[in-house]
Amino acid sequence: MAPSQQHHPLPYDEIIPVLDFGSQTAQLICRRIREAGAFSKLISPTTSAAELKAMNPIGIVLSGGPSSVYDDNAPTCDPEIFKLGIPILGVCYGMQLACKVLGCEITHSSHHEYGRAGLHIENRTGLLDAVPEKTTVWMSHGDQVHGLDEQFDTLASTPTCPHAVVRHKSLPLMGVQFHPEVTHTPHGVDILRNFIVGICGSHGQWKMAEFLEAECDRVRKFVGDGRVICGLSGGVDSAVCAALLSKAIGDQLTCVFVDNGLLRKNERDLVEAEFRDHFHIDLRVVDAGDAFLADLAGIEDPQEKRRRIGHRFVEVFKEEAAHIGGADFLAQGTLYPDVIESGHGHAGQSATIKIHHNVGGLPDELGVQLVEPLRDLFKDEARRLGEVLGLPDRIVWRHPFPGPGLAVRMLGAVDEEGLNILRNADEILLEEIVASSLYRQTAQVFAVLLPVRSVGVMGDSRTYDRVIAIRAVESSDFMTADWARIPFDVLARISNRIINEVVGVNRVVYDISSKPPATIEWE
Repeated sequence: MAPSQQHHPLPYDEIIPVLDFGSQTAQLICRRIREAGAFSKLISPTTSAAELKAMNPIGIVLSGGPSSVYDDNAPTCDPEIFKLGIPILGVCYGMQLACKVLGCEITHSSHHEYGRAGLHIENRTGLLDAVPEKTTVWMSHGDQVHGLDEQFDTLASTPTCPHAVVRHKSLPLMGVQFHPEVTHTPHGVDILRNFIVGICGSHGQWKMAEFLEAECDRVRKFVGDGRVICGLSGGVDSAVCAALLSKAIGDQLTCVFVDNGLLRKNERDLVEAEFRDHFHIDLRVVDAGDAFLADLAGIEDPQEKRRRIGHRFVEVFKEEAAHIGGADFLAQGTLYPDVIESGHGHAGQSATIKIHHNVGGLPDELGVQLVEPLRDLFKDEARRLGEVLGLPDRIVWRHPFPGPGLAVRMLGAVDEEGLNILRNADEILLEEIVASSLYRQTAQVFAVLLPVRSVGVMGDSRTYDRVIAIRAVESSDFMTADWARIPFDVLARISNRIINEVVGVNRVVYDISSKPPATIEWE
């Protein structure tokens, strides 16, 4: 049997693994470490000290998490890791866990901190080097650490958290009660860089090209001489996945594009021309629109939509694998935000935000093994990998399109009439965004068909038609996003064209919600 793809060596000189205790932002810590030039990857909190030592890490990070350290079944770590002599940084839950393991008391506090808090630094050396004496940090905790004085020095505090940053007196262990990995902590990157470079001694040599070579090597070993079918949608993720697999295993790869009846206008023609004609990849196109639409008939719940779409995708791939013959592996362009939003953290603690058709929608028995070479990457990292692979800008910088397609951009039950309205509105929206040179300035722009009707007046007559919402966001990692400030004159042109050119629409609205609390997609 091929080795598990989830447990493979990390062939890099400078590694800082992150023990994942279930925080929604745990992977952001990895991303910050990679940005500083060391390699990082989330690992299970049950990883033993001996296994960690074998990785030869230059540092270790303990992530945050939604649990309290005194809860039943709260995730923990091997206490022997604190004896390795390797620098360790505990973040939020990770700090509390480290303090608890070393004998400190953790209690539930009446002073909860959620959101921004003022940090006062008393000792600006080491971890807090060059950070302003007074700054803002992002807190998310309801517990407090006590009994630190004998073992720890306190480096900084907030008005309600007297031990916001601590450092052990004899061990290379430090902790922060806030989240330095999020953009809401302005000097968080500086704090992490102080740990990575100043304390762990990283030389900042890790590059995406190294990830590519290591991942290609891992895929070759995992797949052996087996045949791989890759789900190709034409989007950035699946395109980069296909290009990496083509580089790694060549003609052992067959790509399958499923026309699920939920695509954007002319999407099928674009994918066929791009990948079959230009990239010379063995591409099979499956026309399964009728089956998908039949599965979705009358279904309004978005999670059920995703579940049914995921199930049908699996069935289509099973059938196509049988036609191809000898396919042992199914490859997907799953990214880390897909994984974490689906509640698949290493600690088993992450909240499920939404089911992704290529993560939570898969049944236990596929009949083939999964290959997910991008599973540890964010969207911006996948784009950089695409550039390293030599993919053209028109693919690398294409806005994301969800695997379930327009089914999750048409709120409520899916029907052909609504899909056609949405396709036409979306085409106009993207035309105007491109014409206004805003496509590369935005991370994702799309139209949503709402399950409501509104009264309007057209040609002196009353109308009662559909409503289109426009969603445009700016984001670097897609774990957080802010709504894009599209100029009013551009929005006016978009609205005017949609209302006048798309039959059945008489109102256009603009979504000004950020993520969090909203998600980027509406469903």
